[in-house]
Amino acid sequence: MGKKLRVGILFGGRSAEHEVSLQSARSVIDALDHDKYEVVMIGIDKQGQWRLADASKFLLEADNPKLIKLNKDNAGTKVALAPGAASEKIITISGENQPGKIDVVFPVLHGPFGEDGTVQGLLKLAGLPFVGASVLGSAVGMDKDVMKRLLRDAGLPIGKFQVVHRREQNKITFASVVDYLGLPLFVKPANLGSSVGVHKVKSEQDFTRALNHAFTFDHKIILEEFIPGREIECSVLGNEEPIASVPGEIVPQHEFYSYEAKYIDDAGALLKIPAQLSASEVKEAQKLAVDTFKTLCCEGMGRVDLFLRNDGKFFVNEINTIPGFTKISMYPKLWEASGLGYKQLIDRLIQLAIDRFKRDEELETSVAK
Repeated sequence: MGKKLRVGILFGGRSAEHEVSLQSARSVIDALDHDKYEVVMIGIDKQGQWRLADASKFLLEADNPKLIKLNKDNAGTKVALAPGAASEKIITISGENQPGKIDVVFPVLHGPFGEDGTVQGLLKLAGLPFVGASVLGSAVGMDKDVMKRLLRDAGLPIGKFQVVHRREQNKITFASVVDYLGLPLFVKPANLGSSVGVHKVKSEQDFTRALNHAFTFDHKIILEEFIPGREIECSVLGNEEPIASVPGEIVPQHEFYSYEAKYIDDAGALLKIPAQLSASEVKEAQKLAVDTFKTLCCEGMGRVDLFLRNDGKFFVNEINTIPGFTKISMYPKLWEASGLGYKQLIDRLIQLAIDRFKRDEELETSVAK
């Protein structure tokens, strides 16, 4: 057997989705083929410090999604990125422990400071191949306002929405919002995922409370109309020629597909894989998913969330450029139902990252000959 690829699993982070990231990382690490890959765990704590440690010491309560956290007593050696020469893409450690050359980074980060293009830009500067969307796709995929405007301009079907900046909070009225969006409606931080800070609003009291809570997570809030119908999701995989998985359906057992329903309560939602759709609906869902992926300049992976309204019309809700990889997450489950197992999916994602890196390395960076 040839030399193992050294894969840096980058997880944790400063966002409100820190614990979700820990769960996803645990699942990815468990699923990696350790005969092919050598894993380097790089955890980012809630203060933003990057650390390296042994897998057996890094996580506390790893099997409990309510209590999982980084082990601060064994947080590992501090990490520093160093670009090096073209053939020496490395991660150096400020200490005696030297992990050496990292071949590819697998970011399993969710939310701001990880899924929004910030880490992707850092990895590009460091000259490291990495899994998933690059800077632009990550940034527009995270900002629901910009995302929806791009989808709208591309002619893709989206629901009605409004955007409220913090400076405008006292100017917007509940009556004007309801007049445009109707009731119920959703209030969300524009730059967050995993249903963190999301509220389903049915009254003026709900609205005020939801705005105040959402503004604790972001300076920009998005208000969306409620679209009655089914929640359909498609996983997308690829670079220049992406493909979509079979669609799946989320049937929330809570008021909506909340954070708790996604990550805490194993019975929080029923996952119907594949979704019970007609052949034409499957084809339409897959096309919308791929068109969304391309419109938003994504690469590698993404999960596209759709609504199928009661009258049979599809709407694009959003894309998740680093979808959850936990044991109950839709992204890997949909690919498994499409014939691509968990280990094979991770192999493919890593290869896509390396392929893109090699492609980009061929570009000229200087006009001098």
